[in-house]
Amino acid sequence: MTEERESDATDARRLRASLARLQRRLRAERGETGLGPSRYGALACLFRNGPMSASELAAQERLQPQSLTRVLAALEEQHLISRRTDEADRRRSRIEITPAGIERLRTAVARQETWLAEALRARLTPVERDLMMLAIRLFDRLADG
Repeated sequence: MTEERESDATDARRLRASLARLQRRLRAERGETGLGPSRYGALACLFRNGPMSASELAAQERLQPQSLTRVLAALEEQHLISRRTDEADRRRSRIEITPAGIERLRTAVARQETWLAEALRARLTPVERDLMMLAIRLFDRLADG
C-alpha cells in the first residue's frame, strides 16, 4: 500500500470513528423513547418518506423482511404506526406513522437537537461552526455519492 493510500485509510478510519462516537452520543441524548435503533429508524423513514409497503421500508432501512416484521409488530403494538390497504393493490398494505409516532419521534429529535445546538455554541468558535457547516455539505455529498 502506498503512503498516500495508507494516509487515506487512516483518515477514513478516524472519520468513521468520530462519526460513530457522535452518533452514540446523539442516541444517548435522545433519552428513553422505548425505541431501539431499528424501530427509531423505521419511524424516521416513514416520517420522511410517507406511507410505504413493508418491502419498500425494508429496502430503505436495509433490513431483512423477517427482522422488519418484528419491528413493525412492536411499533404497531405501541400505536406508533398503522396499516391500511393499498388502494392500488388491495393485496398489499401501506404502513404509515401515526400522530403518536410523530410525537414520539419529535420528542426524541428535539432532545438531540437541543443537546447538539448547545454543544456547538459552547464548544466551538464561530469560525469552527462555519467550518462545521461546510463539513455538513461535504458529508451530504459523500453520502449521496
